[in-house]
Amino acid sequence: MPETTFIRKILIANRGEIAIRVIQACRELGIQTVALYSDVDRTSLHVRQADEAYHIGGARPSESYLVIDKVLDVARKSGVDAIHPGYGFLAERADFAQACLDEGLVFIGPRPHSIAMMGDKLAARELMRKAGVPLIPGTRPGLTDDEILVAAQTEVGFPLMVKAAAGGGGKGIRIVEHPEDLPGALASARREAEAAFGDGTVYLEKLIVGARHIEIQVLADAHGNTIHLGERECSIQRRHQKLVEESPSMFVDEDLRQRMGSVAVRAAQAVDYLNAGTVEFLVDKEKNFYFLEMNTRIQVEHPVTEMVTGVDMVKEQIRIARGRRMGPTQDSISMNGWAIECRINAEDPYNDFMPSVGRITANVAPTGPGVRLDSGIYDGYEVTPYYDSMLAKLICWGETRGEAILRMRRALSEYRVMGVNTNIPFHQSLMDSHRFMAGSFDTSFVEERFEIEKEESEEQTELAAILATLVAHRDRQQAAQIVQRNARDVSNWKWFGRWERMQR
Repeated sequence: MPETTFIRKILIANRGEIAIRVIQACRELGIQTVALYSDVDRTSLHVRQADEAYHIGGARPSESYLVIDKVLDVARKSGVDAIHPGYGFLAERADFAQACLDEGLVFIGPRPHSIAMMGDKLAARELMRKAGVPLIPGTRPGLTDDEILVAAQTEVGFPLMVKAAAGGGGKGIRIVEHPEDLPGALASARREAEAAFGDGTVYLEKLIVGARHIEIQVLADAHGNTIHLGERECSIQRRHQKLVEESPSMFVDEDLRQRMGSVAVRAAQAVDYLNAGTVEFLVDKEKNFYFLEMNTRIQVEHPVTEMVTGVDMVKEQIRIARGRRMGPTQDSISMNGWAIECRINAEDPYNDFMPSVGRITANVAPTGPGVRLDSGIYDGYEVTPYYDSMLAKLICWGETRGEAILRMRRALSEYRVMGVNTNIPFHQSLMDSHRFMAGSFDTSFVEERFEIEKEESEEQTELAAILATLVAHRDRQQAAQIVQRNARDVSNWKWFGRWERMQR
């Protein structure tokens, strides 16, 4: 029987909206919170909302949020019992999780060896193969370029993907359609992987054409219970970065959901998993699914699962970290309605999604039934180039997918972020897209079959021109109706009053 740990104070080793999300859960549980901040995050919302906050260094992550010694130093000074890593930064660093345990702190996440096993993409593939989890055909790690070229022809076939063994976030990935392009793709993928992860090892995977990216949320506690909470559809991507997520998926029926859920639970159990995690799959048109990777942390898109299952993921993470049994059971999980999440990024969708920086001059958040906004920004917030461009996550729930889309369209139209460019126009175009509404998309949809300019119809352009003309006309009318001041310095009423007094 695992020991139950009492947690009074938690350090959040992160920033932005996920730090605020953890603070909110801690407040409801009566747990004190400690925030960290860099030079440019001194006035950030997570710093204002935490019970305590500590400065840890320069603006660059390598000078602050990624420095394990600085994080642990604050943990010692503030007297916390546990550390929540959020996502990104140190969340999937096995050495950080181990360092927390060595300091006698509770790490609110998986065990270090689980993170290490799933962090090595090739070792994870081998583990999954032994566990009977379906894998995409590919090569093993550590092959020379000559061996890879031979394997591409004889074992994998084209089209294929070159992937970094230590990869993540879409880095170190190249799609190769023709054999003559493979040597160049290997070299560029190795360079990018070496720069991003310090490891240039790559391997090949068969490219699943027309695949959908569908992931399964899992929870596991220290009492031997491992469950899944259904799927999330994450096929709306750009350069392997997710833009929109929804739960459930139109493509997944109950039979496929249970089969994928069962395999995801088996994958988690294979690495002795604890706490929240996500098993990602590629699913082809015939509904065959293949293991992609496991993210050993809470996901950015966890709110859509929360909205349809009613399970508070962050609270469950803390409950499990305390050594208690998780609240939900597999039998108690059911999916109610539909939830869609749009990632609101500081990017210019009309200029190849170039990041946008600057001061936010106005921030008007949408509200109303079924609308949730997880945000870390406010009027006057400074968007800097040092961190991820995501400003907020807008989540809408409806009893049906159609209602969720209509609600999202309304919420996006009400959302105002001034001072920087955002990708809100992209989301508005997407929600108006017939293909999206019909669920007719895959992971290549945004890059190959969707253009924001084309989706904005000629009718909208004409309507904008008419509105601009009407506004200009109204302004001219108002200017013409300005009442000129009387030439005399007093009004006619005063002159009339004086005249009346003279007649008495």
